[in-house]
Amino acid sequence: MNKFKRATIIVLDSAGIGQLPDSEKFGDVDVNTIGHISSTVGLNVPNMEAMGLGNIADLATVKKVENPTAKFGKMAEVGEGKDTLTGHWEMMGNTLHQGFNQFTDNGFPADVIDEFEKRTGRKVLANKEGSGMKVIAEYIEEHMETGSLIVYTSADSTFQIAAHEDIVPIDELYRACEIASELVQTPKHNVARIIARPFIGGISDFTRTANRHDYAQSPTEHLVTEKLQEAGKDVIGIGKISDIFTGKGITETFKSKSNDDGVALTIEQLKRTDVEGLIFTNLVDFDTLGGHPRNVELYRDMLEKFDSQLPEIIENMNADDLLIITADHGNDPTYKGNDHTREYVPVLCYSPSIEGGEITTRSTFEDLGETLCENWGLESTNEGTSFLNELV
Repeated sequence: MNKFKRATIIVLDSAGIGQLPDSEKFGDVDVNTIGHISSTVGLNVPNMEAMGLGNIADLATVKKVENPTAKFGKMAEVGEGKDTLTGHWEMMGNTLHQGFNQFTDNGFPADVIDEFEKRTGRKVLANKEGSGMKVIAEYIEEHMETGSLIVYTSADSTFQIAAHEDIVPIDELYRACEIASELVQTPKHNVARIIARPFIGGISDFTRTANRHDYAQSPTEHLVTEKLQEAGKDVIGIGKISDIFTGKGITETFKSKSNDDGVALTIEQLKRTDVEGLIFTNLVDFDTLGGHPRNVELYRDMLEKFDSQLPEIIENMNADDLLIITADHGNDPTYKGNDHTREYVPVLCYSPSIEGGEITTRSTFEDLGETLCENWGLESTNEGTSFLNELV
């Protein structure tokens, strides 16, 4: 009989907690997303502090506690990447030992852009690496005048297409993404995600909308989400979870407009009495609004806001519920550039039925998925080792 009836995973997208031993190989030295936020602008997260966040690593303004309310630890990433897909896929049993291709030096090849323009009927602006908001700001005036699509990439293997919703209708933007997928999500170019980035507003006051849509490559391994679905369990994806896994194993999906909306949707699902299985939430604003733009203060504010929402999440948990708070990679807002950073990710596991304490540092994200497998008596993941015995 399974120990937990429901598990809720909340991914604080990019909230890493210190560099991995191989971080220099990925261009990262002395990176620590939560640690550097704590030491530079301060971090007041009393609920996660009580859970044991400060026990995972030395954090300047988050204390270690003697009697943590949760099991605490950290996980190392094995996959060859530091991006959303690599992190999430590894959690669910699909470790990427060969990473996705990147086009940060010169943008996408001319033949790809030429064919993309031919098939979409629109010219391309930018075709370079950069932070999305900055790239849009640089090209928005020309985009508004010409209707050309703003195409850019990032170090996490993306082909991103930005367009004003009044200039390029959403359906047309999505079709452009499908065309891009056909061109670059191939063995030759191996791009992880195509991302629609619609926005509204004027040249000086534009804002992105909630109509973002990700077109990810499909995982190749048999995912934990699929095993849960096949066993008759619920797998509820909140935020961009369904996009990340191309819907594999997801029984219900709820798109979110923001971190706050994602938390509210999570609480709604916890209030349901008919859910048995996994609630899987991604809170992407930490990454897109705090990490990539290198906005340390906003990142701190969002962490503190999430922390203030934890009591309501916990209030809606049953005795046989398990809450796992973690991340998929780092994105240190104090570091150079605007790329993700190769880091450990925190693990905080809370249940009304378990006592707090330390979890052994995990050598792969797959350990999280394997823990779910053991809880429900499912086939093992490829490389994971369950830590269920450290929770009970």
